[in-house]
Amino acid sequence: MKVNLCSACDVPKLAEMNKYLIEDEKSDNPMQLVELEHRMSEFLDTDYNAYLFVEENDVVGYALVRKQEDGFYLRQFYIDRDHRKKHFGTAAFKELIKILNTDNIFVDVLPWNERGLSFWKSLGFKEAAISMKLK
Repeated sequence: MKVNLCSACDVPKLAEMNKYLIEDEKSDNPMQLVELEHRMSEFLDTDYNAYLFVEENDVVGYALVRKQEDGFYLRQFYIDRDHRKKHFGTAAFKELIKILNTDNIFVDVLPWNERGLSFWKSLGFKEAAISMKLK
């Protein structure tokens, strides 16, 4: 598994995968692909870095990460639907933390995303907070 730092030329691919992530986690984010491309460009112009996960020249996923004072915030993590249940997520995450040189990472998971919760718990993550909103 290779982990490649992204640049502006990767924005269309990142936005496409972000759209799939939004669908898969059943997020209420209404953004369309053009809006996601614009937002991803803004992320990369600020203090976020994006990384592509590549296995045998095939992009299998990505991560969007921001360094914080107390570690890293993993805003987005996605493994392509065709590559799930094959340990690519675990391999990608392990390579990512090597590149970031940290074991102090925060991630948000939507409460109804049982598969996501299970994945992060399998990697040793523990619940740290419960966010709530009135809608």
